[in-house]
Amino acid sequence: MYLTGRLPVLVALGVVPVILLSVAGVDAWLAALGWLVVCTLVAGADAVAAADPRSVEIERALPRRVRLGEPVKATLSVRNVGTRRLHGQARDAWQPTAGAPGDRLALDIPAGERRRVDVPLLPRRRGELRSAFVVVRSAGPLRLAGRQARLDVPGAIRVLPPFTSRRHLPSRLARLRELDGNTSVQVRGQGTEFDSLREYVRGDDVRSIDWRATARAGSTMLRTWRPERDRHVVIVIDTGRTSAARVGDGIRLDAAMEAALLLAALATRAGDHVHLVMFDRVVRARVTGIDGAALLPALVDAMAPVEAQLIDTDWDAAFAQVRALSSRPALVVVLTAQDAPEAARGLLGSLPALTRRAHVLVGAATDDLRSDLPPAHATADDVYRAAAQERAIRDAERVASAIRRAGGEALTDTPEVLPPRIADRYLALKAAGRL
Repeated sequence: MYLTGRLPVLVALGVVPVILLSVAGVDAWLAALGWLVVCTLVAGADAVAAADPRSVEIERALPRRVRLGEPVKATLSVRNVGTRRLHGQARDAWQPTAGAPGDRLALDIPAGERRRVDVPLLPRRRGELRSAFVVVRSAGPLRLAGRQARLDVPGAIRVLPPFTSRRHLPSRLARLRELDGNTSVQVRGQGTEFDSLREYVRGDDVRSIDWRATARAGSTMLRTWRPERDRHVVIVIDTGRTSAARVGDGIRLDAAMEAALLLAALATRAGDHVHLVMFDRVVRARVTGIDGAALLPALVDAMAPVEAQLIDTDWDAAFAQVRALSSRPALVVVLTAQDAPEAARGLLGSLPALTRRAHVLVGAATDDLRSDLPPAHATADDVYRAAAQERAIRDAERVASAIRRAGGEALTDTPEVLPPRIADRYLALKAAGRL
């Protein structure tokens, strides 16, 4: 049973008869008590007259997956199997990060009929969002009180990474087509494969002219080259404590996912095999053996429930996972932090063993500290803040230098710029024939 706001109003209206009865010589306390008893009986009778909320059947209609930040509509199909018309409200028990409206849903369902109610959602957090039950309230005829019941109707939506970096994909695919010999711009690098012959177009590299084919065809013919395919690209995402750091509007782990998705989309179009492992001390997600159009759905589905763990990453075990995924990877992309030498000690100690087997690129998302430096002659607080930022910049440069000495490449940039930079570096390695 529940009470509505009308009951206090009814009780307040009893002040007038209580005062009149007290003037007539009736004890005021006795009159007030009598009025409260009347209001209680009326409210109880109103609740009894309400339709039974347990005589309601509810079914859910939910999309299985949705991208973070995209609006989605959940539908409740409510059927009144009782004998009374149900006037009331319902509330779907989504967690706050699902972005469900705070207002209750109005219900007016005749006996034996069904109504559909839409619940708009705007997910604000990646992962599994769940609603275990729906609370239904049935109001009495006077709307003073009613009956309430909790109905177990479980439902779940998996919120996927938003993949906002996909806006960079068309321009990188155009560059990939250039490398594949589909446009007039040709790049010939060591290790590339001969593709086909076509007529010379102004602006082509004259070193690619095939003079024998030219003599046979009677027109200038050009050899086209394409980068080698079927290479193995392994992406390692650090899910340890450094991945929980705030970077830009999100955390470093989210930025790493964006970079991994853009690189994976590009590499699979280039004909390479992409493997993913998300690791700290255990495997949090793994995708391997999937190519083509099925790769991106598998990646976002695996990434969705992974959260940063407040533990240090075991890099020896992480690189053992790399060797398990591919015995001879052409490129290993490690997405982690490059902030402080102390935090990167484990990575730097394990990196040389990996760089002897593959080309290693270490990417890190970070804030643009240099653009946020306070002006000269600022306050003492600004000076201290500037000193801390300079220290952070110097530490990051030391880590990047150590990565290069260990045989790897270091890339650091903001969360928005890092994904296209890693994609561009992949294309540059393909063009140079180093993959």
